[in-house]
Amino acid sequence: MTARNAEQGADFRGPLDVTRAATAVVGARDTVIGWSPAAERLLGYGAGEAVGRALSTFLSPGPAASVPPLPARSPGREVRVARHRDGHELIVAVAVCPLPGAGTAERVLAVTELKDLRLWEARLALLHGLATQSPVGLAIYDTDLRLTWCNAAYEQEIGRPFAEFRGLRADELYSEGTFVTRGHPPTLDAVMRHVLDTGEPFLDLNFRGRPPSDPETDHLWSCAYYRLQDADGHVLGVCEDAFDISDRHKAQRRLALLVEAGRGIGTALDVTATAEKITEVAVPEFAATVTVDLSAAVLEGEVPATGGSAAMSLVRIAHRSSAGDTGRGRPGQQSSPVKYSPVEYESGSPQDRSLSSGGLVLDDAALVVPLRAGNGVLGLVTFVRGTPSAAFDSGEVALADELVARTAVSIDNARRFTRERTASLALQRQLLPQHVPEQSAVDLAYRYLPTDAVTGVGGDWFDVIPLSGTRVGLVVGDVVGHGLQAAATMGRLRTTVRAFAQMDMDPVELLSRLDDLVGQPSEEQWAEPGTYVDVTTGATCLYAVYDPVTRRCVMARAGHLPPAVVGPDGRPFFPDLPAGAPLGLGGLPFESMEVELPVGSLLALFTDGLVEARDRDIDHGLGTLGRVLGDRDASLEELCDRAVEELLPGGSAADDAALLLVRTRELDIAQVAEWELPAEAVAAGRARDLATGQLRHWGLEELSFATEVVVSELVTNAVRYAGGPLHVRLIRDRNLLCEVADTGHTSPHLRHSGEDDEGGRGMFIVAQLVQRWGTRHTPSGKTIWTEQAFPAGG
Repeated sequence: MTARNAEQGADFRGPLDVTRAATAVVGARDTVIGWSPAAERLLGYGAGEAVGRALSTFLSPGPAASVPPLPARSPGREVRVARHRDGHELIVAVAVCPLPGAGTAERVLAVTELKDLRLWEARLALLHGLATQSPVGLAIYDTDLRLTWCNAAYEQEIGRPFAEFRGLRADELYSEGTFVTRGHPPTLDAVMRHVLDTGEPFLDLNFRGRPPSDPETDHLWSCAYYRLQDADGHVLGVCEDAFDISDRHKAQRRLALLVEAGRGIGTALDVTATAEKITEVAVPEFAATVTVDLSAAVLEGEVPATGGSAAMSLVRIAHRSSAGDTGRGRPGQQSSPVKYSPVEYESGSPQDRSLSSGGLVLDDAALVVPLRAGNGVLGLVTFVRGTPSAAFDSGEVALADELVARTAVSIDNARRFTRERTASLALQRQLLPQHVPEQSAVDLAYRYLPTDAVTGVGGDWFDVIPLSGTRVGLVVGDVVGHGLQAAATMGRLRTTVRAFAQMDMDPVELLSRLDDLVGQPSEEQWAEPGTYVDVTTGATCLYAVYDPVTRRCVMARAGHLPPAVVGPDGRPFFPDLPAGAPLGLGGLPFESMEVELPVGSLLALFTDGLVEARDRDIDHGLGTLGRVLGDRDASLEELCDRAVEELLPGGSAADDAALLLVRTRELDIAQVAEWELPAEAVAAGRARDLATGQLRHWGLEELSFATEVVVSELVTNAVRYAGGPLHVRLIRDRNLLCEVADTGHTSPHLRHSGEDDEGGRGMFIVAQLVQRWGTRHTPSGKTIWTEQAFPAGG
């Protein structure tokens, strides 16, 4: 018989019950005078065969020697050996009941197989254990749903003797409880009434309530209900068994919180987002209110000071409560820095004690856990329960410690990222132009997209360099590799290019000097042997100089892609500019190309990361770039956006990318005055007259004195030390430019003249009168130039 069909074959009589056991009535001289049908089934003898025969024919006269006797608590019972009619022996238990009084019957023997008795006793022991020792609460309710019996566990749960609550209904004992399992009636009365009416059992229903023995704490039980009926099928009531699973449920909730924390905490390298995530995870499942306070240094990526609360300046980063009150930062908003409110703790408060000790502090319904990273404390997380009675137990303290430990690791990672990114952005600000000043020669727009989006820097660069004579230098370059090392190398090259450009070197000379510098052996570059990884060799560069007076552009390249040029008609082309070898490789000298650009021409300088990709060749990228730049109606900013959108649709590429767009201008003829003079002594006077007259025409009489001195000195030097013809040029732009060109190749130098020296003071005086001055060498000679600021309001 299985447990499933036991109900149909259940026999509630004991195996030695006279109505069930093999029964024999024994008279004088141990003669059998009565024999039951059960005895015939057990031993095989019919009543006609057994009656009148001695009892010893069927049973051994004494206890069976090979079987332990029955317990002493079972008087009148013993174990004997019975002989079946077919000859085999049976170990049986015998209960003897004397029959006093007159008559031939002296006693009645009830006999059953010993194994059946043992099974029955095991069942009785099971029932006794359920009633007295089982942790499962058992209760029986009658058909009116009133309590008629309960076991010891149920009685302990109620907290009173059974006699005091016998006859009460379940809803009276747990008036505020409810079933939380979905799809079932919510109340005890409704559930048990359904079981009584239908006979359908309910299994594993979760019931939440507060037992009378612990009225301040919510408990959770796993309950089962089934109908009780007798052997004839008459309904007796409902049995309830309930097991308190509160601890298991708490453990499951803690595990769920850890899983949720693992999914959410640390997914972003942002201090504020990480701090907010622990508040989202913990409220309201774990605490009613959670606050996260961090050292202000952590937000800057620094390690906070140690030494207690006095040494730490804490700010409130995140706050959340079950009432819906939240205080959160705005991660990702760079336009206006987020300001967090400072936090100060009273002396002796849980937070102050936690900072002083470096450990967690449990104070009534508040739990303060420090955010520890290494040997330091980043801040504090405070968990608060809604009522003082809802204190944190040891398991919840361990859970909070684990949650905060995970958060601390993530916040420390975010802090390190913030520090590295801050350093990288500072490096980027130093290495790349953050704001390109407006130029008279060109309109411009640019885009820079490094592969390393984390640091924001890479090996590509561009630059726009104001030069003398309103000219402008345009640079774009590419260093081998990515990341900080490539960026540092790029910064060195960019600084060097700017320095060479300010010396008015032409593109060929500039690239040649740069190539010589890059080609120096690594031991000459201030690096220890074996520690320097050369990423400078192989760098490429394109340098172009545009003159808005002549509209001519001179360019040269070192292994770099040529620029794209779009004329006023919108047709793009790529000049056949000699390539030259990448920097540091040596080889053939660099060559330049000079082109005349109509006003409004578009010049695009770019790196290969913009036009080259794994899924397309470079010619396809160049064609796409030319097509985009051919739109004459679009602004430079729009063209930059379209180029990036079409060439880098994902916003990033496998290589750094830089794009510099310039649209050429031409200085108005009225802004330039130029004269050719013979190299004669009277040339200085003639130059002074021409210059002062032009300044009067421009309304710049206030600059006449300084300009006369400058022109006179420069022309005098040209006549004395160089040859003719001389060219004098004034340019009225953002300032006043004065240039004197001659056929000589020697440059003047400033020097301090002695008291007895007759000359040598001219250029010193000139340098005091102007903002800047310098020498620009040309194939036919040199040009000395000066710049003067306009008078205020001029």
